[in-house]
Amino acid sequence: MPHLTYSLDDGLATLVLTNPPQNRIDPRMAGELAEALDAIERGGARAVLIRAEGPDFSFGGDIVDWPDTDVRELRPLFESYMQVFNRLERLPLPVVAAVHGLCFGGGLELALRADVIFAAESARFGHPEQTLGIVTLLGGIYRVAERAGRARAAEWALTSEQVPATVMAEAGVINRVIADDALLAEATAFARRVAKGPTRAYAAHKALLRAWAVGGVAAADEAMFDIAMPLFETDDVKAGLDSAVRAAKAGLARPPVDFQGR
Repeated sequence: MPHLTYSLDDGLATLVLTNPPQNRIDPRMAGELAEALDAIERGGARAVLIRAEGPDFSFGGDIVDWPDTDVRELRPLFESYMQVFNRLERLPLPVVAAVHGLCFGGGLELALRADVIFAAESARFGHPEQTLGIVTLLGGIYRVAERAGRARAAEWALTSEQVPATVMAEAGVINRVIADDALLAEATAFARRVAKGPTRAYAAHKALLRAWAVGGVAAADEAMFDIAMPLFETDDVKAGLDSAVRAAKAGLARPPVDFQGR
């Protein structure tokens, strides 16, 4: 059985972790994620939803073989995981995660690659790495710091406590807390809505946030017009501006625009 599946429906690519009950991340799952990203990058998708089967989102890395693996072999393994996770993060598309149950370690680091995270009320998040004497190998601590600040990131990484979804939302790590039985429907509806939006503009916003994350406001300002100006040559902007101007001249409310993602 696959450990991750991919499907595409009306512009929405759905990635499903299918290795329950713990959805542990192993070379097979990482390879299947890479194959799914290849398909997404070939075209057709305008948004991505990532979710999981079973009682929990993911317990993180499959550690069973790590004690018997030489560090010279572990490093390229973790580097391969980092590379494929970062490919997901850098997709020029909105990425939405729907998290339920327990979301730990590499599972949390995978969810943090999403632009928008919806979580069930009963979801719990955490960095168990401290209990193993290691660090958040796939960039979890500083991605949490980027969203919630250094103090929260340090506390959660040092204690390995299980953090409720409501606390993660209050800290700004996740976007919304949803009733357990409504999580999938609401996350899917949101992902389908952004899949109908101005895809190129979403990509530009992600690029600007990436510039800001690396170099702050000054770096984002420096990159702004190189990223923004090509949008004015897209079909979506031409349609959106034309529609808005015609409505303004007629004194009418601006109608919805049927964006095509190009």
